[in-house]
Amino acid sequence: MGPEIITIAAGLLFTFAIFDLTVGVSNDAVNFLNSSIGSKAAPRYVIMLVASLGILMGVTFSSGMMEIARKGVFHPQYFIMPELLILFLAVMISDIILLDLFNTFGLPTSTTVSVVFELLGSAVAVSLWKIRQQGSSLLMLGQYINTSKAMTMIFGILLSIIVAFICGSVIQFFSRTLFTFDYRTRLMRYGALWGGVALSLITYFILIKGASGSVFITPESIEWIKTHTMTILLMLFGISAVILQILVIFKINIFKLIVLVGTFAIAMSFAANDLVNFIGVPLAGFQAIKLARLTPDPMLAGMEQLGSAVQTDWYILLGAGAVMVITLWLSRKARTVSRTEISLSSQSESYEQTDSMFLARTIVRMFISFYGTVKAILPSPLTRYVAHRFDPKLDHMSDPDKQGSFDLLRASVNLMVASAVISYATSNKLPLSTTYVTFMVAMGSSFADRAWGRESAVYRITGVLTVIGGWFLTALLASTFAFTFATILFHLKITGLLVILLLGAFVLWRNHRHHAKRESAIEETRVFNLRHVSNVKEIVPTTFVQMGYLLFEIRHSLDNTLDALFTQQEWDLNEERRKVRRYQTWANVIIANIFKALRLLQMESALNSYQYSQTVRCLQKLTDGHRDIIARAHKHVSNQHKGLLPEQVEDLRRVKTLIHDVLQDVELAFKNKSELLYDHQFEKDAELRELARQLNERQTQRISSGASKTRLSILFFAIMGNILMISKQNLRLLEIFKKSFKNIDISEDPDVE
Repeated sequence: MGPEIITIAAGLLFTFAIFDLTVGVSNDAVNFLNSSIGSKAAPRYVIMLVASLGILMGVTFSSGMMEIARKGVFHPQYFIMPELLILFLAVMISDIILLDLFNTFGLPTSTTVSVVFELLGSAVAVSLWKIRQQGSSLLMLGQYINTSKAMTMIFGILLSIIVAFICGSVIQFFSRTLFTFDYRTRLMRYGALWGGVALSLITYFILIKGASGSVFITPESIEWIKTHTMTILLMLFGISAVILQILVIFKINIFKLIVLVGTFAIAMSFAANDLVNFIGVPLAGFQAIKLARLTPDPMLAGMEQLGSAVQTDWYILLGAGAVMVITLWLSRKARTVSRTEISLSSQSESYEQTDSMFLARTIVRMFISFYGTVKAILPSPLTRYVAHRFDPKLDHMSDPDKQGSFDLLRASVNLMVASAVISYATSNKLPLSTTYVTFMVAMGSSFADRAWGRESAVYRITGVLTVIGGWFLTALLASTFAFTFATILFHLKITGLLVILLLGAFVLWRNHRHHAKRESAIEETRVFNLRHVSNVKEIVPTTFVQMGYLLFEIRHSLDNTLDALFTQQEWDLNEERRKVRRYQTWANVIIANIFKALRLLQMESALNSYQYSQTVRCLQKLTDGHRDIIARAHKHVSNQHKGLLPEQVEDLRRVKTLIHDVLQDVELAFKNKSELLYDHQFEKDAELRELARQLNERQTQRISSGASKTRLSILFFAIMGNILMISKQNLRLLEIFKKSFKNIDISEDPDVE
């Protein structure tokens, strides 16, 4: 590595800093946005403005927080400038790739954990190769690496996960018991006192966590704040309670104020403390270059001075804050990460993003058993009282169309408890992650609020376990990526840098394509995420569109499944098998909306009952037939059985073409909300049945001649029978919709926002 690389390295570090800010904010935005967005505390632009102000305020307090990148994980005095540049470049490339990967899949993780373990992996790689070149013992590694930092971080992960979840659960349980879901009627009695506690904890959090790194607050002032904690909290409580009581008298919802103040506080803390994770390494690299240029030979300059304290220029901090704010407003991946936590916290049942896993099912089974035991021990009046306090039906004042995924009380608890836990840990110098704390508090409050019902618990717990697993995977991947990249840079120099940059660009491009594909799929089917419907004119057109999407997916799935069966493509069959649960969930959503429509139409009870049973039966048979075809095709191919005979493939291709047309006609009628001639569709079904009769006779002849063995014959007849059932149920659904809603105007587009 020659002197000319210094300028290139400086330019790369600057570029990487911009990229790291964007991917970092996209992931960390979940920490301070989800409570306010999930509860709809204010219009989105107001929430974003509050968070933006918090970020800009927080970055001005970050000047003293850049030490971890220079001396927190390794000892810089044992490295020369080129070695540190290799170390820093490997860290930045790893961080960008890793965080973008998590953003793509919507998984929140800790940017602190990622940068610490990237520094660790990169420093270990450079240290090992230095030791080898010097011919020294591996025992010398401890001289270069501050191993206690990594161990402390791992301990902090475990502790913060457990403590945050328990605190969120307990506080939410007592808060909900006090206020119930109809909290507005109880604000006059308890609101000011409860809100005073919340605001005092959040305000103290701003002082102890957000402003502790500010150059405007002296170390003596910080020490005074810590010494007089109780006095400060009591004063804040008294002032907040008085102000909130006045607002309650004027019938102002104080929970909205608490949520917005909490959003500002967490955003400020994030910017003040996590900014080091994004620009700390580049700034350390710039300082290393600056120190090296003051020496006679920059390529051999020692980095002893890198361990000394340094203040970051204010314009660099504000520039970083501006990039963070712009990213916050524009990043689509930030919304993807937020959607993960909000869906896991949602009070109402909706489409679950994850499948169930064995561990989640075991946890749910154990908890149900434990809950049954506790319920049997506790007095019946107590259990009935608690159940009544947690009944969502108590809330008669909310507009269903304006409700969020959870209410303002839970959002306030999330922010209050997260602020309290982080403040306590910070004042006592205990390691934790803001991401871990805010996420686990939200999960704990969801659990206590009974958002994880019997119908959704196993999927919600699977989602939580997936996120937690991703946190530990972060440490492993971060250290592995950085170790590998540092090794390549150490040996291949410029060539290695070009290879890594090309690899990184390719990975980011692939992540972008994958994310765009996921978002497109979500956008196309967002109509299934409607939770609140209040009138027939809204339900009926929505249900028509939903049926159209379901038939569209089933039609394409059948095409793909049969084509994969014909060509023995196991991978394609695995993909179709994986999607089956989603189609069943959509069918359940449609059934629920039809039930609501029929109730609102106030039909005669006999007809009502008939339509209920007919609709459920048709949709279930439709999806069952589709699922059975996929299951049989997948089992046949995955077991490596002999493929279908050419004659069987030709027969099934004719059937596939006809069922494709049958489904497409009804699908388009539903999606376009246009009338379809029932007689014409009946004729197509009759044509399909006549074709099936002829082909079944041909198959019988093949059996008689011995051309088709038993396994192939069973598969052929099963597919044919299921296709006939799908066509029949498709026709019956069309008839039911026509009879049930013939007097309803379905011309208006449903609101799917």
